[in-house]
Amino acid sequence: MNTKEKVLEVSGLKKSFGEVEAVKGISFHLNKGEMFGLVGPDGAGKTTTIKMLTGLLAPDEGTIISGGLDIKTDRKKVQSQIGYLSQKFSLYTDLSVEENITFFAEINGVMNFTERMEMLLEFTRLSKFRGRVADKLSGGMKQKLALCCALIHGPSILYLDEPTVGVDPVSRRDFWKILSDLLKTGITILLTTPYLDEAERCSRVALLHKGEIMVIDEPEEIKSSTGKKILEIFPDQPRSAFKLLQEHSFNCQLFGDRIDILTPDPVKELDLVSNLISIAGIRLVTHRVTDPNLENVFIDLVASNYN
Repeated sequence: MNTKEKVLEVSGLKKSFGEVEAVKGISFHLNKGEMFGLVGPDGAGKTTTIKMLTGLLAPDEGTIISGGLDIKTDRKKVQSQIGYLSQKFSLYTDLSVEENITFFAEINGVMNFTERMEMLLEFTRLSKFRGRVADKLSGGMKQKLALCCALIHGPSILYLDEPTVGVDPVSRRDFWKILSDLLKTGITILLTTPYLDEAERCSRVALLHKGEIMVIDEPEEIKSSTGKKILEIFPDQPRSAFKLLQEHSFNCQLFGDRIDILTPDPVKELDLVSNLISIAGIRLVTHRVTDPNLENVFIDLVASNYN
């Protein structure tokens, strides 16, 4: 019996723009206190979905129940209970860090917010930058400020639309540490990302492609569900070997000097590959067998269902 409390229930959500079907009848839910990843490439429908979940865009069909409220009839009340960090930095660049947070507290009707603002500034390590204007902040610091503004009214669900895109690796890691600490407070987080390595940090993920959800589950369950392994080979002519394997319909990807082959039988596959590239005059330097990651699974699902 599943006793987890659902804080969001989405059913049959659809949205089109002219002839383009951006979202094609997706359904999923959020459990209280989890971090849920909506993952897919550009054009998959991630931003359209998150805009519908936050009440910024009306769906053509489907229902969104957030905190027990139907967003169609209680949009303002739902919006008062959620936080949203959009793709683009949308704060006031001529205001300081503290002034931006104060502004968002006031427009959300938050009274006596000083203590919470201090906590958020400390939490995001922005305290010593409180007087700096937003325009003078680095990309990572701007994201932290936007996060403070999205949290100042104490939302129960936080929506983050590709929060680390365009952020340097150090700031990206720091941002994830903040999100991890946030989860300990009991908040529920839904984030969209094109980065499948980031998605592995989520409690559950939905792999989205062309407006459809291909699979929803815990990252480890998704990876193990394929029943396949990754055969990594290191040929002395990786590009030539990759082209040859593609011509012979191997399920493979090229990563620098390494080729990954997703296969249910790596031993048998190794024999086939070794013979094939050897005939072409390509030497196999070394190889190893590993478990697939989410990127491997995503590409395999797309190849199986959309080609």
